[in-house]
Amino acid sequence: MKRIPLLLRIVLAIALGIVIGQFAPEIVIELAATFTGLFGNFLSFVIPLIILGFIAPGIASMGKGAGKMLGLTTGLAYASTVLAGTAAFLFANNLYPSMLQGQSGGSFANPEESLVEASFSVEMTPIMGVMAALILSFLLGVGMTAVKGDSLLNVMNEFRSIIQKVIENIIIPLLPFHIFGIFANMTYAGQVGTILSVFAKVFLMIIALHLLYLVVVYGMAGSMHRRNPFSLLKIMTPAYFTALGTQSSAATIPVTLKHVKKIGVRERIADFAVPLLANVHLAGSTITITSCAMAVMYMQGQATTFADVFPFILMVGITMIAAPGVPGGAVMAAIGLLESMLGFNSTMVSLIIALYLAQDSFGTAVNVTGDGAITAIADKLMKKGKSKDVPVSDQNVG
Repeated sequence: MKRIPLLLRIVLAIALGIVIGQFAPEIVIELAATFTGLFGNFLSFVIPLIILGFIAPGIASMGKGAGKMLGLTTGLAYASTVLAGTAAFLFANNLYPSMLQGQSGGSFANPEESLVEASFSVEMTPIMGVMAALILSFLLGVGMTAVKGDSLLNVMNEFRSIIQKVIENIIIPLLPFHIFGIFANMTYAGQVGTILSVFAKVFLMIIALHLLYLVVVYGMAGSMHRRNPFSLLKIMTPAYFTALGTQSSAATIPVTLKHVKKIGVRERIADFAVPLLANVHLAGSTITITSCAMAVMYMQGQATTFADVFPFILMVGITMIAAPGVPGGAVMAAIGLLESMLGFNSTMVSLIIALYLAQDSFGTAVNVTGDGAITAIADKLMKKGKSKDVPVSDQNVG
């Protein structure tokens, strides 16, 4: 199995999940749901450890350049997220009047309710939340740069090695089975086909915007590194398909990290930026939420202007960080903003949940694939600054 490329294993898992989900008895789907539930809980437990294991020693290893790298990476991620949401508004505002002509709102059930439940579950409570792990990583990393001794840094480096072993020997081999279970359950429940048949036009526009975003952001990264942007995108496709199956940016960190390094980003930059971006870069999800929100408001006959939606986009870029890496977490974190800033009622919230969850994985896939381009851009900008922050041996030319 290990000899089969990860991308092929993921594609096979998705295909088998769709095929088997169409005719398998419920007991089979229940077993698959049980495995995905257990594996999902394990991922939730490990994700804060991945963040702590990579970001803290990454900051410490970068030394004085850590603060600059943190600000640069976060700034690029936020700018990318806001611009993506703005583009989604402009396209939706101009295309929906003709695309959705004659459409009217209705009530749609939450698609999660139709999924087969696991036969049992085992609680694996993370030792800390994602935001707590991020904050602790920053404190430890910056602290280690200020302390002269290397004792804690050596411990953190060994901890990173342990987490890397967990990733390579447990998470990566089991990911295809996890993805298979997710798609088998979704197919058996019939939720994807039903919802996509109603929102097909909106879905296609969202996918087109996702692809356009990736072409633009990789065009920028490719021009800065003097590389063919489509060759960079090709290298990142395993991360895209992994996120497509897991619906989790954080769970895809190991795959994203591996392939970001393959596109030529320096190792220390990648180790620092990728886990961070998995939690703060949400361009794909913002495109999806903005497009879905616009569709729901249009279907409800609610007029919108850029002045109404832009503040929402600015806040979404910040608020969604509170629930990163969780399937459907972006729209759940945005519900408060939808109600308070865009005037959504309970029916409209149900509509956007149904529309969003039907293709959440595509937005997540764009998030993590975009992480590669943002990391590459940050790497190049850091090289123009103080290249001495990273040893020459780690400066892989892209």
